[in-house]
Amino acid sequence: MSDYRLSEDPNDLDLDRVVRWISTDAYWAKGRTREVVERSFAHSVPVGLYTPDGQQVAVARIVSDLATFAWLCDVYVDHEHRGRGLGTMLANWTVEWAGRHGIKRLVLATVDAHEVYAKAGFVKVGHPERWMEIDTRPPFG
Repeated sequence: MSDYRLSEDPNDLDLDRVVRWISTDAYWAKGRTREVVERSFAHSVPVGLYTPDGQQVAVARIVSDLATFAWLCDVYVDHEHRGRGLGTMLANWTVEWAGRHGIKRLVLATVDAHEVYAKAGFVKVGHPERWMEIDTRPPFG
């Protein structure tokens, strides 16, 4: 993992690559338009992971009020770089970022990467009976 550089600078994002990953390969966002992906990252706290030569290989973003709550979302690791702990690196960064801002509640949603996030301390939602949602997206598939 030490070969990868983490950057919180939104200017470092390769938006063409991020849009392609999110809109064509991410099960939770297939079909999302470029405009929506760009707007979502512009109004979030993004992070990218980069190879020594500057190629972006992973991305994530945090949606937060910067005081009490943060949601980790749009975590994506390029297929060629999976299995190297980059998802865990992004999850750990999220926990550290929240700590720097005094944020006590972090959430995320995943279909298949529970063990990745567990390594950073994430657990199943406590008191799920308290949580409600409106989700008008079509089922993942």
